[in-house]
Amino acid sequence: MPVAAIKHAAGLLRSAAIVGIPTDTVYGIAADPGQAMAVNSLFELKGRNETKPIGILGASADEFRSWVELPLYALEWAEQYWPGPLTLVAPALRPLPQGVGDRRRRTVGVRVPDHPVTLELLAAAGVLAVTSANKAGERETLNNVEAAAAFGDRVPFYLPGTCPGAVASTVVDVSRARPRILRQGLLELDLG
Repeated sequence: MPVAAIKHAAGLLRSAAIVGIPTDTVYGIAADPGQAMAVNSLFELKGRNETKPIGILGASADEFRSWVELPLYALEWAEQYWPGPLTLVAPALRPLPQGVGDRRRRTVGVRVPDHPVTLELLAAAGVLAVTSANKAGERETLNNVEAAAAFGDRVPFYLPGTCPGAVASTVVDVSRARPRILRQGLLELDLG
């Protein structure tokens, strides 16, 4: 990916704009999770209810140190399966905007996606709130052309890329004494 495209996308995100990004599952739209206005724009764009929270993506497990508290076993999973299809729902260490994570439980899902373009952007822009690039209830998009057809210029920039449309990530709640699978996805974990 050209460095200029990554820099442009990172700059837009810092200015509270939404950016289209490819991931290792479906094409997504991203916002800076530290900016409530940007997160609100994500939900308005999708027509998604804020009671259905979204998670955050980062370039590495280290990116999440100031965001969530991961127990030792979850850190071991992160080392083994990231980047990849594992989302860990953990206690949040900082206040999050409405719609990012579960404010009532004070948890948020975190993941490191296995897509080179997304990893480049995350390294440049930091942690991002990401959701699929489709209107609520409609088919997910798999590339920047499909996402642009869905949202047009309401998203100011789409990073080029195609996504495999793979099975969603496995989501595991690691916020309690025992881990619990919330959604079985591509990765099968033995919770023994």
